[in-house]
Amino acid sequence: MDIHTILIINPGSTSTKIAVYQEETPLFVENIQHPREELAPFSDIYEQYDLRREVILDCLGRHGVDIHSLSAVMARGGLLPPCQSGAYLVNDEMVHVLRYHPQNSHASNLGAILAKSVADQAGIHAYIYDPVTVDEMTPIHKVTGLVEMERKGMGHNLNMRACAMKYAQNAGKLYGELNLIVAHLGGGITLSLHERGRITDMISDDEGPFSPERAGGLPAFQLVKMATSGEYDYRSLMDKLKNHAGLEAHLGTKDTREVERRIQSGDEKAALVYQAMALNVAKNIAKLAVSVKGRVDAILLTGGIAHSRLFTGWIQEYVAFIAPVVCFPGEHEMEALALGCLRVLRGEEKARIFSV
Repeated sequence: MDIHTILIINPGSTSTKIAVYQEETPLFVENIQHPREELAPFSDIYEQYDLRREVILDCLGRHGVDIHSLSAVMARGGLLPPCQSGAYLVNDEMVHVLRYHPQNSHASNLGAILAKSVADQAGIHAYIYDPVTVDEMTPIHKVTGLVEMERKGMGHNLNMRACAMKYAQNAGKLYGELNLIVAHLGGGITLSLHERGRITDMISDDEGPFSPERAGGLPAFQLVKMATSGEYDYRSLMDKLKNHAGLEAHLGTKDTREVERRIQSGDEKAALVYQAMALNVAKNIAKLAVSVKGRVDAILLTGGIAHSRLFTGWIQEYVAFIAPVVCFPGEHEMEALALGCLRVLRGEEKARIFSV
């Protein structure tokens, strides 16, 4: 049986995560940081292409990996139009959409472009898996009170779906047999309902809980008043909502470890705001449970803040009446990408062909 060797590429706003897996085993995983001054000359993410590609090839060279020894390249998917979950073959049409017509600007848009470049050089295929814009929401979950707006499925799909599949495996059950609610607790917080193997409902970070740096859902009338006050233009208000809200706005820090240190020192405001964030997460878990009439097999907490016993303990107190709570702390994106690629290479899963 052939041994599969997979290059994993996961671009972030200020980092490029690179790994090589041989079957399920990581040969190495690196998180290469890009200092602000290194990225300052570039006006957009696409201008960083040559820099990031050179970083990837240099990393492979340092670890003695010849690109011609690779079986495939797998990247974190970018902001494509709404799509189904699973693997996608990176083709020219996908690269064109990510370069010229993405749903939004994001570092992950470079993932597929970089992957195809390296894969073409090596004469192999490139794939993405569970991109941010996976949208399997059923029609009833998309309806809002305005005809001009509908809810969209956009969140930490890769990590959340990987945790759901891992929970199913650990429980000795099939992912497609279970109803699971997954909350990704990081700089942004998103939640998803996994109903018998499909993500049928999603709470994105613009409508759900506030987080260390994001505002989450806000009172609509107050937001309209703020937006039309003349104090903000579109860019400055979006920056406030995405990067300077949540814990950052209330407490002047987005570091949850610092917040917990303040709480231990008797800071009552820190305790109030931090527990309010946990309560917000719990309320949104309960919202998703309603969609399956309370028939939830487990509630899974993942992301960096899932390391916190204090924060996850509060959530568990609020939602234990719905279903058992299980923590999968940290991010599992590199492993999830590797395992997704392995399923394709082994013929256990068929990669979709992207087309607009």
